[in-house]
Amino acid sequence: MVVGSLRQECEVAVIGAGPGGYVAALRAADLGKDVTVIEASDRLGGVCLTEGCIPSKALINIVELASAARDASKAGLTFKDLTIDPAALSQWTDSVVDGLTKGVAGLLKRRGVEVIRGKAQFDGPNSLLIEDSDTSGIDFRQCIIATGSRINELPPAYDLPIWSSADALRVPEVPQRLLVVGGGYIGMELGLVYAGLGSKITMVEFFPRLLLGADPDLVDVVVKNCKKQFESIMVDSKVTAIEQTSSGFAVTIEHEGKTLVEEYDQVLAAVGRKPNTDKIGLENAGIVTNDQGLIEVTPEGRTNVPHIFAIGDVTPGPALAHKASREAKVVAEVIANHPAAFDNTAIPAVVFTDPELAWTGLTEQDAEEQGRKVNVGRFPLSALGRARTMGRTDGLVKVISDPDTQLVLGVGMVGPHASELIAEGTLALEMGATLEDLMVTIHPHPTLSEAIMEASEVAAGSAVHIHAPRESVRG
Repeated sequence: MVVGSLRQECEVAVIGAGPGGYVAALRAADLGKDVTVIEASDRLGGVCLTEGCIPSKALINIVELASAARDASKAGLTFKDLTIDPAALSQWTDSVVDGLTKGVAGLLKRRGVEVIRGKAQFDGPNSLLIEDSDTSGIDFRQCIIATGSRINELPPAYDLPIWSSADALRVPEVPQRLLVVGGGYIGMELGLVYAGLGSKITMVEFFPRLLLGADPDLVDVVVKNCKKQFESIMVDSKVTAIEQTSSGFAVTIEHEGKTLVEEYDQVLAAVGRKPNTDKIGLENAGIVTNDQGLIEVTPEGRTNVPHIFAIGDVTPGPALAHKASREAKVVAEVIANHPAAFDNTAIPAVVFTDPELAWTGLTEQDAEEQGRKVNVGRFPLSALGRARTMGRTDGLVKVISDPDTQLVLGVGMVGPHASELIAEGTLALEMGATLEDLMVTIHPHPTLSEAIMEASEVAAGSAVHIHAPRESVRG
């Protein structure tokens, strides 16, 4: 451990410069606070920007662009020798990340936010010790914990040169046979990326189905496409052993009551993440965590120590960058004595598969578990003009509403550009919109957004373009 000799003071100390930390610092600085950010990584922006959301979407974009170009032959667009250069792709992805991290640094500098490189650890309720830095520590009035999360580690028995998601995003090679362990959003996205790059993909998922957080009817559309691109998908299965061989890895898999031993060139472990709360000295500040290692907070973002706040992946709720950024603005405003609270109705979730999958608010699964009666309106993209012009009719949009008040409770969709369209559904929930509000809002034609209006009409029992009476669902 290396500790400097210089000790500093500030009004607000922010631990972590990810989409929660740097946004909190910027907002607090705009509100007149003296802010210092402590970041352990060489680059600003956090996991999302440097080894998560941004590089993965850069890869996904290129792979999907190539796939769309090949599919365009059905519409008369043909060409020769379309190839993807993995090395050039990796360099391009790095350039995207580099540009954004420099942008974050520039924003912080222009706002007068001091950035200290090093590892912060509480040594009291109003002070931080900083390792590997010229600054030995910081005394603060308020502190925001935004340390994010890290990839779950496999047991010591698997101390092998297999890939994490961060490794895979660097595209070190394109293995001929790749085993993806984990059928969550990370595994699904990266599995499709490497399938597009030419790998033969096998996916193993412990649970009975993939993408457990989303409704099955939406997931089924994604899985149908994955089955075309993957060599094999094994659900209700688990990896019990991995051994390195001269040519790759011998993997033992339990599947459908049988024990299989298969050879793969590489293994990608996509088995979730854990909060970074175990190595920052929370006990020295009197901050407690729950059984999952998460810090419980009030709607204002306060921990059990009122002048210390926590946001993002270290708090309960979905570990999503956009949730962290919203929480960041809330705590910055609370620290500046502005009335603010994290009282959002919905947090949208997106899986950047092909096709994309997104949902917000109440799902049908939620309704069933709660025993809540809802109306569900589904509109297939096969009945949508814009989807047909794109040759992308695989998917649907559904709107979930209260049968008595017609209040919109949730929106789900699977199809092209679902990641962009879900914002309308989230806005509807935040504004307390009804089916009537969505139905009478004029949507431009021909667009994919019309599917939201059409699904609302189905839910209200007044569909025009399809004959589909609304569905009533009771848990």
